[in-house]
Parts: sequence; C-alpha cells; structure tokens
Amino acid sequence: MPAPIISINHVFKDFGSVRAVNDANFEITEGEFFSLLGPSGCGKTTLLRMLAGFEVPTQGSIHIDDRDVTMVPPNHRPVNMVFQNYAIFPHLNVASNIAFGMRKSGLSKRELAGRIEEMLELIRLPGYGERTAMELSGGQRQRVALARALIKQPKVLLLDEPLGALDKKLREQMQIELRQLQQQVGITFVFVTHDQEEALTLSDRIAVMAQGDVLEISTPGALYEAPKSRFVADFIGTMNFFDCTLSEFGNGMASADSADLGRVCAACETPPAAVGEGFVLGIRPEKFQLAFDDAGATENAVKGRMGPSAYLGDRSHFYVYLEGRDEPVSVALPNLAKSLDRIGGAGQEVWLTWSDDAAVLLPSDDGTERQ
Repeated sequence: MPAPIISINHVFKDFGSVRAVNDANFEITEGEFFSLLGPSGCGKTTLLRMLAGFEVPTQGSIHIDDRDVTMVPPNHRPVNMVFQNYAIFPHLNVASNIAFGMRKSGLSKRELAGRIEEMLELIRLPGYGERTAMELSGGQRQRVALARALIKQPKVLLLDEPLGALDKKLREQMQIELRQLQQQVGITFVFVTHDQEEALTLSDRIAVMAQGDVLEISTPGALYEAPKSRFVADFIGTMNFFDCTLSEFGNGMASADSADLGRVCAACETPPAAVGEGFVLGIRPEKFQLAFDDAGATENAVKGRMGPSAYLGDRSHFYVYLEGRDEPVSVALPNLAKSLDRIGGAGQEVWLTWSDDAAVLLPSDDGTERQ
C-alpha cells in the first residue's frame, strides 16, 4: 500500500454552537483520488478548507507529507485548490491565467513559457494560450483552472465541486477527463461533491459524511454493494428497504419474515440481529427480476401490481405496488432487444424475485438516521 500523504487526526470544527466537523480521523494515501461525499451542510467543504488552510481546526491536527500543517497558512502548504466558479481572471489570456501563481517562482521567461505549453498539452488545449477567458466554454475554463493549479506541482490538489456549474453531458465528459488527468500526473486529488454518481465514477475511495460525521470510508463498489449503514445505503444510489424479523441463521444464510415480502432468505457472514429480533433488508432496483407468472417460489418472491414507469433509453424504471405497503418498490431493468415490450401498463399483475445474495442486511437502528 502507498504511504499516507494526508493524516486527519481527530479533527473537530465548531462555528459558535454549530459543530461542522465531528472527530474526523482517517488517512489518504499518496496518488489516491479521494472523494468527500455528502448532502449540503454535512461538513465536507469545511473539511476541505481545513486541508487548504482557510479554516483552522477547533481541535485535532492535520499532517500533509509528514508535516504538521494544522496552523500553517495556505500559501505555505504543498497543496493547491480548484473552486467551483473557476476564478478565471477575465482580463488575462489563457497563458497568463495559468502562469498567475508562478510570478515569484524564479523561473526564466523561457522556462515558464515551456511549463505553460506543457500544461496546455496536459489539458488538451494546445494553441489556446493567447485566447481570452470570454472565448472559452465552461469546460475549457475548468481545464484552465486545473492547469493553473497543477503548474505549481502541488503534492495534493483540492477540488471543491469543480464540475457543479457544468451541464450534465459536459460534466460526464469532464469526469472522464479529470480521472485521466489525475492518473497521468499521479498526484493526490481530494474531491468534494454531493453527486453520488460523480463520486462513484471518479474515486479510488469515498468518505461519506452527514451532519459533520464521517460515516463510512471505502471503495465505490463496497459502498454501493455492501454499505454498513442505512444512511449510506440510501444516499448512494436507490435502495428499497423492508423491515424483517430474523427467524434462523446458519451456514452463512439468514432466514427471515417480512410483512411486505413474506419469507426471505439472504446470504450474510454474520447475523444482522438476534433470532426473533428485527433488522432492515435492502435491495437495489436492478437486483430484482420481474415476471408475469407465479414461479411457485416460497421465498424471495412476492406478487405486486405495476405502477408508473419511465423509459430511460438503456434501461427502464418501474414502480411496483405490494399489497399492504404504501411505498412502491423501485425496479430497474435493462432494455435488451426490446424485451420490455410485453410489460403492460399500470395495474398489471407481476411477480418480483431476487437471489440470495442480492440483499443488504442492516441493523434496524444503526444511529445514522439523518433529516
């Protein structure tokens, strides 16, 4: 494993009576693309600003590259930051914008010009040096902001929702370019976003935050497929939740009863609760199979009726109503060879089934309920 380049050691941050960050304690490894993900007001930007030096922790310490920088001002830290609004100077051309932070670098004009050209090649804007900011698209401005941050060769690049101002298609394109850029330069990126899909696409690891707490840190796949709390399961992607009572556990399998689903069977390493006690079973929309005939299964199968549906091109989303349950079940199916043509409209009787390893088992009260 690469060595940690950032150590956040039991960091708290209070603004008066409001605790914005509560005991953040984790490390970020060198060369990692690490994302801070959470809803507005969760503390992710405050934590990023403490890494940058714009805020000072109320308690705890921050180390970057084996140096305690807790009280070190921003301009003396081995980091640089890219903001959501780009902060491109309209009165300067692209080359001058990129070179702005290098005015006291000690480089000769020739050396600086060479560095600028390297940055323009890196962001795939060769020949754009003389263009003004007004001649650039939103995506091009964001690339210039990245080049201006990277030309100083920081140990860590901090990014505060840098793609938030872009439209959906351009944002998706820039996600790919940003990931490629990070892999090419090989430095550590710490990325703040509230967009779950963006974090899943870009990150090596993600820290999910809520109300100042770092709830869970893991890889995108682990957070999506095996979250450890209901909040994380619900925040990342879509999840259907069902209350269950454990009836039996053995050989890595849990059997349970659910008022919504009937008899369920789920693979798990440890029991989610004591026998006779409740837990929550979560199933992603794409984990369901949808059929029109009763297969005769006695577990992991439930009858329902079709509700509203939405055609999204590569997939379709459906809502299925179960008897006695007010909230519909969300189901997502790929559109393969027009296989969805036989699905009728609202009211059609259908059966939902799922495999033993499709569900996530969570405690009924894991202490992470959020408003």
